[in-house]
Amino acid sequence: MRLPDVVRTTTIRWALAVSGIYALALMTSFGLVYVRATTAITASADVAISEEADVIARAAPDRRLDLVAERMRQDPRRVKPIGLFDPLGRLITGNIAALPPGLSPGRAVQDLAIIRMDAYGHDEQVARSAVRRLEGGQILIVAWFLDYNNAVASNLKSGLIISLVPTLLLGLAVGIVLAIRSQRRIAAISDRVGRIVAGDLRQRLPGGNTHDAFDRLAAIVNGMLDDMEVLIRNLAGVADDIAHDLRTPLTRARISLERGRHHCRTLEDLQAVTDQAIANIDKVLAIVTALLRIREIENTRRLEAFADVDLAAIARDVAEFYQPIAEEKGIAFATRIEPVPPVRGDPALLAEALTNLVDNGVKFTPSGGSVTLTVDIRDGIGVAGVDDSGPGIPEDERDLVMRRFYRSDRSRSSDGVGLGLSLVGAIAKLHGFTVSVSAGPGCRAEIRCGGGES
Repeated sequence: MRLPDVVRTTTIRWALAVSGIYALALMTSFGLVYVRATTAITASADVAISEEADVIARAAPDRRLDLVAERMRQDPRRVKPIGLFDPLGRLITGNIAALPPGLSPGRAVQDLAIIRMDAYGHDEQVARSAVRRLEGGQILIVAWFLDYNNAVASNLKSGLIISLVPTLLLGLAVGIVLAIRSQRRIAAISDRVGRIVAGDLRQRLPGGNTHDAFDRLAAIVNGMLDDMEVLIRNLAGVADDIAHDLRTPLTRARISLERGRHHCRTLEDLQAVTDQAIANIDKVLAIVTALLRIREIENTRRLEAFADVDLAAIARDVAEFYQPIAEEKGIAFATRIEPVPPVRGDPALLAEALTNLVDNGVKFTPSGGSVTLTVDIRDGIGVAGVDDSGPGIPEDERDLVMRRFYRSDRSRSSDGVGLGLSLVGAIAKLHGFTVSVSAGPGCRAEIRCGGGES
């Protein structure tokens, strides 16, 4: 017959193993207690027997007979036989029928086969005995049957053994409860995983508030599923976005070439048509190049080029390059660059990220506006940001602008392929930095050199 699944779990096996080990340890402890208890009982009896024998042996002859009689009167349980014998081994007084075999007078207490005689008859038992040889050759035997004490020790042993049963049952019960709990959680996780595999990416593994291994694992997997869901949703729209962004310049290039074939009459007309077609093809190449660049940045092998980078120095180089471009467009370009601790990263990629942020600011800021590049320290972390006075980005679009090919309605009329901020986000993610877009007078985009992924 097949055992239930819960009985065959590792939890049950471990519970049984631990219970068995605990029971073995308990039995060992109980065994030591039993041995110590019986030893203590025997030692206590030996001391009492020896003291009684010494008291009677030191008494005067006439007083000795009274002490023997008194001891017999104070023995209602018939466990303390005593006998006084003459040198020939004949009983003078007491309730021991005869000298026992193996008699060895001395200080040590010994086990002797004693025959007790009284109104109830003769009863032979092994008793702990103290033997003293008295003046004139008399022999005194003071004994104690340990049957009662042995019964106490036996009851103690039985109690200790019986107490093992609830210990084992409790261990087994705890194992079963833990196994059932684990089985239920595993079944719930398996059910959710099955739904996820079937395509329902909204499902998440169940968690609790116990912060045990299952909860920590569920939190890690759920975080991974969140990233996967976002990634898959983005991938689902990438093909459409690529097709849309590539179709427009390719269509324009085809139309211009077709018109040129039918309407060009001079070399100048043909050159103008060719230039227009080349411009549209260059836009297609820019999109493909940007996509390949993002893929290259997302490749973690770029981590091998990481070194300590001076963010302020990179910012100054970027500002020096864009200063004349901004002035030519009639934009006030300013910098506030403070020294910051070195950051770990790829200098070329960080320069590219800052270049994209400044380029966006200059591109979307109208003539007469302003762009400011800043580098400072906040909360012990280096922060590089670009503020511009352009049209800004609506609050509901600030997360969307990090997606590939996304372009705000306010920037539809401007040049660009919608991959600049995606490129910045990829660089930040590779470095473990964060990118955020917020409102300034127009817009503020910044990179925080720490704090996790964007």
